[in-house]
Amino acid sequence: MQTRSPWLVLAIVSTALFLIVVDMTILYTALPRLTHDLRATAVEKLWIVNAYSLVVAGLLPGSGALGDRYGHRRMFLIGLVIFGVASLIAGLAPSSEVLIGARALLAVGAAAMMPATLSIIRHSFDDPAQRSLAIGFWAAVASGGAAIGPLVGGALLEHFHWGAVFLVNLPIVLIAIPLTLRYVQRGKSEGGHPFDPIGSIMILIGLLTLTLAIKEVAKPEPTWMGFILPALIGVAAVYLFIRRQQRGAHPMIDLHLFRDTRFAAGVVAAVSSAAVLLGLELVISQRLQLVSHMTPLQAGLFILPIPLASFIAGPLTGLLLGKVETGQVLTYSFAVTAVGVAVYAFNFDGSMWIQLIAFALIGAGIGSAMTAASSAIMMNAPANRAGMAASIEEVSYELGGALGVALLGSLMSGVYTAAYLAGGDNAVTMAADSLDQAMLVAETAPVEQARQILANGVAAFERSVSVVAIVSTAVLAAATLWIARLSRII
Repeated sequence: MQTRSPWLVLAIVSTALFLIVVDMTILYTALPRLTHDLRATAVEKLWIVNAYSLVVAGLLPGSGALGDRYGHRRMFLIGLVIFGVASLIAGLAPSSEVLIGARALLAVGAAAMMPATLSIIRHSFDDPAQRSLAIGFWAAVASGGAAIGPLVGGALLEHFHWGAVFLVNLPIVLIAIPLTLRYVQRGKSEGGHPFDPIGSIMILIGLLTLTLAIKEVAKPEPTWMGFILPALIGVAAVYLFIRRQQRGAHPMIDLHLFRDTRFAAGVVAAVSSAAVLLGLELVISQRLQLVSHMTPLQAGLFILPIPLASFIAGPLTGLLLGKVETGQVLTYSFAVTAVGVAVYAFNFDGSMWIQLIAFALIGAGIGSAMTAASSAIMMNAPANRAGMAASIEEVSYELGGALGVALLGSLMSGVYTAAYLAGGDNAVTMAADSLDQAMLVAETAPVEQARQILANGVAAFERSVSVVAIVSTAVLAAATLWIARLSRII
């Protein structure tokens, strides 16, 4: 795929990528208002957030193979159309159930587009140095876009209904479609790999049921059957998917790619960085609004150092990769991120300036790690597996984001519930579901009881934030050591 204006093509696909990644986090600042308006429970709230990432992760392997077979521009255009339609439905959703369904449809469009963005970039740049720089910009958009989502959502909510966080996608989609038709060349099919619907269903079922099992544990009154049954189904589905990929003539994911330790290190880095970024941002944005009583816009502005540092670090890392070993960049990037999260873990209720410094460290580390991870994955895969490599790269980010929200979000809910009940307030069990629910209960409770409910809820929530931040630090430290080992630094 050749083009006279590769940088223009980069701008077009990066704009679409920005929509995709922003939609992963734009709801964070809208969640308190959305939860109140739709009367969503803690579990429904997590599904509203997670349905998008999980469905994207389940469909990406198949969509990457389809891109290799039928052309990445075609998949990109199809994804744009679906994304636009789903945005309209989500923006007008009257209930939590409809919104969850619309989020899943948004994910279908995103899954069609995401592998195409990296594949189009790879084939639009012949010069390796320019290609690394372009991937650096791509990674900056991916990490910075996800990080800036809460700010975009907060700005929209200052003037509009929460549905505006979805409806804002429509004009951008309508502009991107004709630009893609005009400037992005069709390209040629690079593989004859057939689409594997059975494999796609297997991995989608596996991800959804495992997440369901995780979220069951975080409920105020979990049941063994509610955990064991989906967990068994999930493990079986993932196992069968792996076996199918090993035995199939045309696997969606060629597991032989993971024999390259540089490729494997990139995947580990992508999963870990996305998990921490999205999971921690969800917790931080909720705390700023529910405990610090910031408006959505104020909360988005407060965490602005994360996307700003990420936007700066991404391209700079792209320039550095030609001179420094990728494994070293990944290791040091994760170390910086771990330091940033540790600083926040022990100062989230302290000095504003210390929190801002922590956010800057987190953003710089994540932006650098995502750029290095993307480069490690894309540059260590054969050209005829570009779509597959892009799918694996983006599955890593989406799966990491979904795991971050599911695991850290469920950990937050579980710790909150345990801490709330340990506070001795068992009169209103609904208030033990989440701080949002506690606030709803307090709205109609007598004054003294309302004061007690809110005090217990805030104390429990603060406890949950502390635990999530400490666990995130531990995950990052472990990932740093693992990546250093894979990269043969230690």
